[in-house]
Amino acid sequence: MTEDEGRAGSRRNSALVTAGIGLSRISGFVREKLTAYYLGSGFAVEAFRAALRIPNLLQNLLGEGVLSASFIPVYSRLLSEGREEEAGRVAGAVAGLLAVVSGSLVLLGVVFAEPITSVIATGFPRDSAKFELTVTLVRIITPGIGFLVLSAWCLGVLNSHRRFFLSYVAPVLWNAGMIAALVTFGLRGVATRDLAVALGWGTFVGSLLQFLVQLRPVLRSAQGLRFRVTTAIPGVRRVLAAFGPVVAGRGVVQVSAYVDTVLASFLATGSFAALAFAQTLYVLPISLFGMSVAAAELPELSSVEEQDRRRVQHRLADGLARIAFYVVPSAVVFIVVGDEVVGLLYQGGEFGALATRQVWLVLIAYSLGLLPSTATRLLQSSLYGMGDTRRPAILASIRVLLSGVVGVVLMLQLDQFRITATGIEQLADLPSFAFAEPAARAAEDNLLQLGAVGLAIGSAIGSWFEYLALRRVVAREIGLVQLGGGRLPRTLLAATAATVVAGAMRFVVAGLHPALGAPIAAGLTGLAYLAAARRLGLDEAVHLTARILRRHNR
Repeated sequence: MTEDEGRAGSRRNSALVTAGIGLSRISGFVREKLTAYYLGSGFAVEAFRAALRIPNLLQNLLGEGVLSASFIPVYSRLLSEGREEEAGRVAGAVAGLLAVVSGSLVLLGVVFAEPITSVIATGFPRDSAKFELTVTLVRIITPGIGFLVLSAWCLGVLNSHRRFFLSYVAPVLWNAGMIAALVTFGLRGVATRDLAVALGWGTFVGSLLQFLVQLRPVLRSAQGLRFRVTTAIPGVRRVLAAFGPVVAGRGVVQVSAYVDTVLASFLATGSFAALAFAQTLYVLPISLFGMSVAAAELPELSSVEEQDRRRVQHRLADGLARIAFYVVPSAVVFIVVGDEVVGLLYQGGEFGALATRQVWLVLIAYSLGLLPSTATRLLQSSLYGMGDTRRPAILASIRVLLSGVVGVVLMLQLDQFRITATGIEQLADLPSFAFAEPAARAAEDNLLQLGAVGLAIGSAIGSWFEYLALRRVVAREIGLVQLGGGRLPRTLLAATAATVVAGAMRFVVAGLHPALGAPIAAGLTGLAYLAAARRLGLDEAVHLTARILRRHNR
């Protein structure tokens, strides 16, 4: 395969991943819109967010990108060497081990839901309705996480066979389960607490559907697949050896978000929900553009011969350029007109304009670290493909620690401020933040405070540290690869033009409903960026506009 053919194949595969993720995210935003509409940003939605985050930690530790990064390099290497039968035995043994481990942990999660909730959502007072509802939801949602872990195993098998679309569009069914629950019971006007419980059951049903839709294609793709619980197969031992370090390396986004969640549980009511709403938007470009490129490249990087480091360097440069092309304008939109985007997705019902502004400020802080956080996923994939799982794990652990320390310091300061109709004001009458006195800040009313902004700034600083440290490691192995693949100056210049347009759009859409203002502002900003990028000769802009013109001329 020539370099141009490899680049075209990589672009095609990442486009399939992006399409699948895009559809699942659209359904996710429908779910978020309905959640905000029916539950607002009060105690019920905070209980659901906490309950979903707690078992999701299990999913993130055993599935998602963690399993892919430890399993795909071994499985893909066996396939590339023509050892399909052995690859099938490895896949079956990994699935058996995952079923046993995740099933055991799910059982523990259901039985010990109350003490687990008290540890992870420490800031929720034990005698509050929020704590009691969280425990109930943990017991309902946790069994479904076992199916999501097995769904991640399906993703690893299908990606290794270069079948990228199905696994990334399958979460549509997960969201569909929640959407159905919200619509069915929301239209009946059930009480907020009962609606949150129904949402939990919808989550469980969606998890089962997401796994089942992938199972048959996996059984047809993997030759010699036999479900067993064994570690006697050499390939399985290599997967297990890589699994532990990859948990810390690949799962850092989830772990960092989890740490933020624990810290946010100590803040006033509304801060926890604002952080969760902002995170949903923040991870969208990471998933669409970071995960898509990293997922498409991981099987290829795992199949590259040990001595062909030059090829890895070229693939990395091209991948980083593609990531920057899409992520930089995403950050511009979030920072400059993010209130319109947040309003479009969430505002309505119990979610008002001031809550929109609160979430926007958190999103701005997260966006400062969006580019390095996204690029990090591809750098990690390059090291995993070379069999290096230790150093990414060490750097990821330092990132989580750094983000947490900085986040705590800043949230203590910023939580003394709140959003009002006239701007931002300091709350001099509130007691100082203290971990020993969480009940002092557990009022049911949302005071729209800004402590969550401090946590998001800490996350951004940690993202930049991890990227810079990973870049040094990669440079020692294959040579220096610049952020943006050496095309970042032109990308930033195009983004500057987009920023000017976005700023002008604030005046154009002022007073319009977000449903109208957000598409206008974001759309014209994107068009300005694309035009400027094409003028500057950025490859992605040239390919994208050529593809659009070809479809228009058909």
